[in-house]
Amino acid sequence: MKKLMIYGATGYTGRMAAQHARTAGTPLVLAGRNEAALATLASELGAQYRVFALDDAAAIDGMLTDISVILNCAGPFMRTAEILMKASIRNGVHYLDTAAELDSYQLAEVLDDQAAAAGVMLLPGGGGSVAMLGSLAGRAVGGVKDPIKMRISLHVAGGLSRGSAISASENLTVETLQRVDGKLVSKAASDIQQFDFGNGAVDCFPVTLPDLITIWQATGVPNIETFVHVTGDGFPQGDLSALPDGPSEEERLANRYQAVVEVMDANGTVARALLDTVNGYTFTAMAAAEAGRRVLEGEAVPGFQTPAGLFGAGFAETIADTTIVDV
Repeated sequence: MKKLMIYGATGYTGRMAAQHARTAGTPLVLAGRNEAALATLASELGAQYRVFALDDAAAIDGMLTDISVILNCAGPFMRTAEILMKASIRNGVHYLDTAAELDSYQLAEVLDDQAAAAGVMLLPGGGGSVAMLGSLAGRAVGGVKDPIKMRISLHVAGGLSRGSAISASENLTVETLQRVDGKLVSKAASDIQQFDFGNGAVDCFPVTLPDLITIWQATGVPNIETFVHVTGDGFPQGDLSALPDGPSEEERLANRYQAVVEVMDANGTVARALLDTVNGYTFTAMAAAEAGRRVLEGEAVPGFQTPAGLFGAGFAETIADTTIVDV
């Protein structure tokens, strides 16, 4: 039987993804390093579990012998993505993750040929902003001819999970990037611009998002800028390891996400679209579980792929009550 393995299944996002996968009836194997936590979750979900760290390639290979798809929810991904991508290629297993870190996507680009030769798909960002913004960009791109420029901004609401905060702190960079004529180049961090998420224009600051890679790959638009507007708790300070797992269900329900995109063609025609969805953590877990289910059922293309490129621009709108409208 084909099986989906979720590595990092007892973490904040991994646990929610596992719950959604089980609800969907996906054949499931939970995995990670903490046997006690895995045993408890496996008992709750009626699933198998496997305990292994990522410091022994042979041990990893032994755990993947009957696995068809692995969903990596174990951040920081700078420590786990390369190990599990290469293990997936060695073992003929399709790879997905929930990374929001640029390095994972650059790594997938580097490993693209190896993965394709092995018949393995690399799909970093099966959930999260990459799935959201990829669908949003795909909608707007369809509204112009020969798009040449895109500005896209995400409204992040509510607090961060402990894992997200630690990953973000370990991946801070002084360089802000944009895509110009198809290449990633530096951008002034002071270039604050305004976007309207439906309640009037607000300031958004430039940020290096992995969508600079995935949107370009899916749409071919050569000039892309990415921004973010943060409301709520923002970035936590102090001892990040002391933070709670993540926002409570009530906090997630109270803090929906929005995103807006502007796409321009060579004649100056502009298409705009607005996305509204559930809280980012809820969306990520649901979208990653759904992506895993669909890949397990055969929706896969070898090599580095993106959610919107693989599943189509309508993918985000299949998750919860996500809507995308032209504005």
